[in-house]
Amino acid sequence: MREWADWLGDRMTASTTIPRSLVERELRLIIDVLVQLVGPYRRETTPVWERLCEHYGQTAAARGLAAGEVVEELQYLRELLTRNLAPMVAAMRARQGMAMLLHLNRMLDRGVSAAVVGYTNALVATLFSQNGVPASDAEFDAADVERRLETIEEKLVSVTGPS
Repeated sequence: MREWADWLGDRMTASTTIPRSLVERELRLIIDVLVQLVGPYRRETTPVWERLCEHYGQTAAARGLAAGEVVEELQYLRELLTRNLAPMVAAMRARQGMAMLLHLNRMLDRGVSAAVVGYTNALVATLFSQNGVPASDAEFDAADVERRLETIEEKLVSVTGPS
């Protein structure tokens, strides 16, 4: 997570409405859910993953990122996972390692799609909040982001049990 956060750099603090600590918390949650997606709870965790990625896209909009930057951030996560998991996958049986990588990549693809949907929804909601004129109070509230993250964390715990 630290390497991903370092790569994001200034993007994490581009907006004053979403503090860096909240973005880092979301990144940790993404990693936690990804771990569950390749484990025995993968089917139960998939809806949590999709909701989390949609939320990530909404938060990215609040951070002032472009849609392409949201995709780029998740693609960089894919690159980091591939590099860091390579030794472990190489030690597995070929069929098992390939199945895990394919599943992980499929989930990352779905996550990218969900993040773009969340990003777009956030922009449309902001644009149409007052008949097409963005409202001055349309800023994303950090407390709201935190509440939504807590809800997703609780859902993950309800699916997988306490860690």
